[in-house]
Amino acid sequence: MREPGFLRPKPAGLAALGVLWQRVAVTLADALFIAYLFLMSSYCVSRAATGTGSYLLVPWWVLLVVVVEVVAGWQALGTSLAMKATGLSVVDASMRPTPFTRRVARYLAWHVSFLPLLGTLAALWDRDHLSWHDRWTGTRWARVEESPSSRRPWRRTSWGWSILLALAVTLTAGAFITKVDLGALLTGAPKSAIVWRRIVQPDWSLLSDGISLLTVTLFMALMATLFAILFAVPLSFLAARNLMRGVVGRSVYTIVRGVMSVVRSIEPIVWAIIFVVWVRVGAFPGVLALFVHSIADLVKLYSERLESIDPGPVEAITAAGGNRAQVILYGIIPQIINPYLSFTLYRWDINVRMATIIGVVGGGGIGNPLYLATRQWEWRQAGMYMLLIVVAVWAIDYLSSRLRERLS
Repeated sequence: MREPGFLRPKPAGLAALGVLWQRVAVTLADALFIAYLFLMSSYCVSRAATGTGSYLLVPWWVLLVVVVEVVAGWQALGTSLAMKATGLSVVDASMRPTPFTRRVARYLAWHVSFLPLLGTLAALWDRDHLSWHDRWTGTRWARVEESPSSRRPWRRTSWGWSILLALAVTLTAGAFITKVDLGALLTGAPKSAIVWRRIVQPDWSLLSDGISLLTVTLFMALMATLFAILFAVPLSFLAARNLMRGVVGRSVYTIVRGVMSVVRSIEPIVWAIIFVVWVRVGAFPGVLALFVHSIADLVKLYSERLESIDPGPVEAITAAGGNRAQVILYGIIPQIINPYLSFTLYRWDINVRMATIIGVVGGGGIGNPLYLATRQWEWRQAGMYMLLIVVAVWAIDYLSSRLRERLS
């Protein structure tokens, strides 16, 4: 009987390419991490010393050499961040951790084999898929399961300290880049007192118009969510990795996921500007903007839930002779209907808040008069609109949370 495809060993050439690709991917990930630390550290040092931030204090080729050397040393002498993430470790032929002296020898031998690149590419034709420096020093990369007793605390590992260093550098660079000024935050509060005084004294004469505009905003969010469900539900099955198999299925999965990622990365306010130009100013372009963004967001949420379903019912129905439609109807849908409803309510909650922002660019609803009131420093009018928005968002948030609680 022929073995299933996932049990048959890969051809030697494909196995060698897989090993080489793994090494390239891990090395590239570590190189990007080290380059990030170097660039952010350079910015922090130059900003603290001169007041003008510079990401590159040395020529680019010096940075390249430093990054390559640090990555090579890190991977040879310790466990790099990418190695830890992929479960790789430097071991000897008996799959035991190598002594430090042999790790040093591996790092030195790497320089000889790496420079012409032939030493690394030698894994393609080596019977054990080993590079020259691995063959010379009797070491290799391998996945080794750590027992709880042999697992070291993070503070005694290089990857642990690298994460801590990255957090410190990121926070410092972020404070410099965003120009965090706690002094201004603490001393400048009285300047905004006039704004707060007028906001808490809303112009009640706008109550009727405000409710009318708020109604438009709420229905914009509702219509966008309802329309998005019709497209997001079937697309979510095409974007679930565990359901789309084979060459055609995996291609469809990749295309759908890629398109949804692109659509989701474009902010709704940008979509609103496009649709305002496309159709006209009013509530309809706002609905379209929320509709497009909601499809991409719901497809991601729905498909991730599909990928985490219990395979037991699916396998049972398949073993009983059920076709694909029966598997979906009786094995998948009962597991996803409540999470789908919960995600939909959550997205409607988001759309209500987004609809307010979309109104700024002519997408209809209460957002545009609120924006005009703030631009004209009519803070009493803005306070009235903001009060209505707060009440509506609070009510919908409370309602949706209670419904999600019932569905969970």
